[in-house]
Amino acid sequence: MERGKDSCLALYHAMQQGGRPQCLFNMLAEDGQSSRSHGLPKGLLEQQAQHLGLPILFNAATWDQYETKFQETLRECRSQGIDNGVFGDIDVEPHREWCLRVCKAEGMGVFHPLWQRSRQELLREFIDLGFKAMIVVTQADKLGPEWLGRTIDGPAMRELAQTGIDICGELGEYHTLVTGGPLFKAELTFTRKEVVRDGGYWFLQLAP
Repeated sequence: MERGKDSCLALYHAMQQGGRPQCLFNMLAEDGQSSRSHGLPKGLLEQQAQHLGLPILFNAATWDQYETKFQETLRECRSQGIDNGVFGDIDVEPHREWCLRVCKAEGMGVFHPLWQRSRQELLREFIDLGFKAMIVVTQADKLGPEWLGRTIDGPAMRELAQTGIDICGELGEYHTLVTGGPLFKAELTFTRKEVVRDGGYWFLQLAP
């Protein structure tokens, strides 16, 4: 799965260790037009995949349908000879257990290259490698809308640490979109639109 910084760094490490990525996979909201957690337009995710030189698979679901639809796409991956999934989880055990369970049910292996590494180390590595990521969602009671559109860089890393949240956003405090870096053929191009509040989250709306 792509989109954000942790998934991108996991993909990078999988490739460094000899992995040969076959496709990206992203879950969309039930309207089939935007990503389930990040609210990113499908066209922008397709552009991201194009710049990474990989095909992308989509499935759409409500939260209640999420696991069923996720496994449906895993079966499609297995039918294409894909044996393993790469995930960017760091140390939230229920997330890892979910990945292991749903992938095992479809006969797929799981690779977590970031697992139990230092958060500061991961963010610093991401920045030093030359990846570029922008904050596109914040949990409203953790980070205000002024964080939307901020680039993940050294100053942002220090400011995130001062807020007292998980600086990698592992518990959903914020989400990012990776817009360029060493795996990309070109940087993403998009238009920033309005900032909206939906439930307990702020979203930066983008158009490809």
